[in-house]
Formats: sequence, C-alpha cells, structure tokens
Amino acid sequence: MGSPNIGVIMGSASDLPVVEKGTPVLEELGIEFEVAIASAHRTPEDVENYAAGAASRGLKALIAVAGLSAALPGVVAASTTLPVIGVPVKGGALDGLDALLSIAQMPPGVPAASVGLNAMKNACLMAARIAAVAEPALGEKLGQYAAKEAGKVRASREKLAGLPAAPESAYRKA
Repeated sequence: MGSPNIGVIMGSASDLPVVEKGTPVLEELGIEFEVAIASAHRTPEDVENYAAGAASRGLKALIAVAGLSAALPGVVAASTTLPVIGVPVKGGALDGLDALLSIAQMPPGVPAASVGLNAMKNACLMAARIAAVAEPALGEKLGQYAAKEAGKVRASREKLAGLPAAPESAYRKA
C-alpha cells in the first residue's frame, strides 16, 4: 500500500453515512484515502492541524463533509493550499440549504469548491480528477469509469420495453 492521495474529513461521526456513499468510488479507482473526524467548532485546532499537515502527508485534495453551518470546509481551506471540496449535508432547520450556502459563499482568498447536498460521490470523483493531473494512469482509470457509467445508461434503454427506441444516430453529433 502506498500513501493516501485524498483526505476526507467530517465534522462528526453522524456524517459517516454520507461519506460511505462516495468512498467506494475511490476504492474502485484504486485511490488510497484517509478519513478523519474533527469539528470546526468543537476541535478547531484539530481541524487546522489536520489540514496544515495534509500536503506533507502526500495528499492531493481534501474533502470536507459538514452540515448546518458547514464551517468545516472553510476552516480546512484556510489552513491549507490544497484544493478543498465541501460536501454539504442535508438536515437541520433549512434541510441543508444553510450548509450549501455556507460552503458556496466563502470569502475571497479562501476558496472551497462545493458539490450538491450529500453529493459525496461527485466530491470523490472531483478529488480523483485533481489527483489525476499528476498521475496519467489515474486519468485512464477515470476514463474507463466514465465509459462504464455511460454503458449503464445505454443498457438502460433496453429496459424501456414497449417504447420506441431512438436510433443510435440520434445520440451522436453529425
């Protein structure tokens, strides 16, 4: 086993079900990752230490999973120069909208990307694309993954029994 390429940090163990929806993609792509729990509000020094040391551990990107005020991605982004992808978690009084806006509205100079609510799979794929910039073999695996996913969509057309199918040429640009 080599060293992890991707770091995943969540604010509490309650975020684990969201994390577990995306990390199988990293496993399928053969990307090693690490998982940590630290709270931007309850253990801010742990968050800062984790993020500040990430690059020296060989990480290429960080994924920060948080709900409610979703301060975690911002604190992580303020503590590292690595790309940070925030995953807002559904829940709370505004059903995740507060978390989404918190991540999307970072102040100038402290960038954090955001995916949709609970969109851990997309966060993992984005982190993989970031890591692939320096690893051409990973880029090839991502291409194969995308082709496999496209194949699933094409195969689902056959399940539309009784409906007329569009010709294959309808799906290709002339």
